[in-house]
Amino acid sequence: MSQELGFITDMMEEQLAKGNLRWLANFKEIYRDYAIDNFLIPIYAVGSLTEKGFFLSRIFSAFVTPKYKIHFLLYTSTELSVKSLRKLILSCKRKFGDDDWMFITLVQAKPIEKKVKGAVLNLADERVGIAAYSLASKTEISSENTLGRALKKNLKLTEARFESLNVPDYLKSIAIIFSLGTLFLVTLLFLKIYTNMLLSLLIMIAFSIIAGYPIYKRWYHTIFSLDSKGFKLWKGGDLVEGRWSDYTDVSIYVTPGHETSIRLHSMKETFDIPLSRVGLSRKEAYNAIKQILKKE
Repeated sequence: MSQELGFITDMMEEQLAKGNLRWLANFKEIYRDYAIDNFLIPIYAVGSLTEKGFFLSRIFSAFVTPKYKIHFLLYTSTELSVKSLRKLILSCKRKFGDDDWMFITLVQAKPIEKKVKGAVLNLADERVGIAAYSLASKTEISSENTLGRALKKNLKLTEARFESLNVPDYLKSIAIIFSLGTLFLVTLLFLKIYTNMLLSLLIMIAFSIIAGYPIYKRWYHTIFSLDSKGFKLWKGGDLVEGRWSDYTDVSIYVTPGHETSIRLHSMKETFDIPLSRVGLSRKEAYNAIKQILKKE
């Protein structure tokens, strides 16, 4: 169980760094093993509600959005009691500002006790949101206030998901639409049904950029997700699933097209995970998967 708690800690750090919890706040700093009184917090992040998007959004955020800080904590343990939960909340309140918001994620190895469940569900403080998860029972609960429900909705504790827009494949989708459209226009021109070819080509370029995206998503877009047990790889509508226990080693593979992949090795076959298509760092992915295979 301690290995799985460590895996969840690593995955939570990755989610925060990738901005996957931006619907809760814009977290700017992430700490590992952060001390608050007698508690050692595996992951602590601090941020705000300040918008980082377009110019108008930033202006709106500067004048309307509250300026208090948002704190995110991931606390892992073998088993949490009501007493230790209350101590953790009080320690956080003493540490942070009176108007700050706190998102506290609790992950424990054993099932969640009935008393702890009641304490989480009935949390009255509107500035504190709690989500709790048990590795043993796979139970996930949250406080019934606004922050608690938002935290539970956005959390993905045991799974990390990676995807990125692959420009070459997107351009390929655009080219498919543009080629078919141009062929149609040439046919109209040949039949003398339509003669304004330049305007038609400009319209076709704009249409191809818009219509090419659904084709890219359906045929080419690659998504990779992993947890402590295995992985899933989508390419368009095709899905491949695998278990880490089926593989014995991992290597970095460079394709003939100079794309970087993680190659998984088993006694019977190899399987490639296309890093460059999902936006994963080669070094981080290799080290993480190598550690997972060692634990298997």
